[in-house]
Parts: sequence; structure tokens; C-alpha cells
Amino acid sequence: MNRKKVFTGSPWEPVVGYCRAIRVGDRIEVAGTTAMKDGEVVGLDDAYVQTRFILETIEKALRELDADLSHVVRTRMFVTDISKWEEIGKAHGEFFREIQPVATMVEVKALIDPRLLVEIEVEAVV
Repeated sequence: MNRKKVFTGSPWEPVVGYCRAIRVGDRIEVAGTTAMKDGEVVGLDDAYVQTRFILETIEKALRELDADLSHVVRTRMFVTDISKWEEIGKAHGEFFREIQPVATMVEVKALIDPRLLVEIEVEAVV
């Protein structure tokens, strides 16, 4: 089956061996995405800003695969402080209020950089 991949140019993609998103047939998987840009954290200490940045990054990847947010059927949010769920949920709702994919939010001990508060992955069907 044909695979179409999206890369962001992250220095970790070739080292770890992954892409930001992949489309196989009508399915799209977007890898865990954080608020990193050019090696720096976007929205330092602000879960809302980080979540918005992440969802904008995911939206761009979906567009490169001939899809958009309306195709998203699942989101998974990994957060380092579940008490910030309202900030994260508010940003998520701004992108998905009408689409309403199934969603999971879980607290994790840490992300790859201690300054990161949120990591999100999505599944979409076109």
C-alpha cells in the first residue's frame, strides 16, 4: 500500500526514524506533537498556548496529506499536570468543538523536554 509521509525537519526525525504524519489509504496517523519550534519551546509555562501551537502544527500536517481537522476521529493528549486540563481542553475545543472526535487526556510523568506540558497525537480518516 502506498504511504505518503510528512516531515517537519525536526533533527530527531532521522535519528529516531519517524515522520510527523503518515497517510496509508484513507487513514492518517499523526505522531505525538509538542510545542517545539527550532529547538525552543513555544508557550513556556502556558499549557493553553502550547496546545494551540500543537494543534496548528497537526492541522498543517493534515493539509499536506489532503485532509483537515474535520477528518480527525481521535485525539490523545498527554499532559504533565492534569490540573491544567481546563486550559488544554479550552484550546482543544476551539479546534474541535463542532467536529467532536473521541478524545483522551492522561497525565504522564514527563515528556522529552521538562519544559513541555502537552503532547498530542491524532488519527484521521479521509
